[in-house]
Amino acid sequence: MTGQNTAQVEEQLVNGVTVSTVMGIVAAIEQNSDNAHFQFRLNNHWIDGGLNRSRIKEYFALGQEDETRSEPFVVDADEPAVNSGGDSSPNPMEFVLHALASCLTSTLVYHAAVQGIEIESVESSLEGDMDVRGMLGLSDAVRKAYNAVRVRMQVKSAADVEILRQLALFSPVYDVISNSLPVEFDLVKV
Repeated sequence: MTGQNTAQVEEQLVNGVTVSTVMGIVAAIEQNSDNAHFQFRLNNHWIDGGLNRSRIKEYFALGQEDETRSEPFVVDADEPAVNSGGDSSPNPMEFVLHALASCLTSTLVYHAAVQGIEIESVESSLEGDMDVRGMLGLSDAVRKAYNAVRVRMQVKSAADVEILRQLALFSPVYDVISNSLPVEFDLVKV
């Protein structure tokens, strides 16, 4: 195309992703593996009953504290009425499903973009089965969390279904949910 400068050509969008930005992150990590260390943070406080609020703003990426967010994201979690909650927000287990769905989707879209694979649409439905006897302390033989999660993802793309599946499974949230990881937990009295 005439009239386009090199910077405009390099800013190619695939699936709404600026590929040069993603490749810049990859290059920075390849040049210095310390740049691969990211840390995301939030602060949470209880409000009342099942309602609590998280403030999400600061994070560490590519060797430095990020300062691009001028305001924090504020996210509430509540419990449904059946659990004596106010049902004003999704409960934490619903947020787990949301985190999984959104991460699988974003991961698929970004990896596809870098490979030049166009995605026309992605839709997911998720179900998580939970036996609450573990969480309620009624049975030590029952897990306190989901016993099973089912994801049904529908993707419209010319790419091979197995390639799309492999790209989606780079999802870090999928890895967190499908594999156990150590969680350091410390509770202090104030």
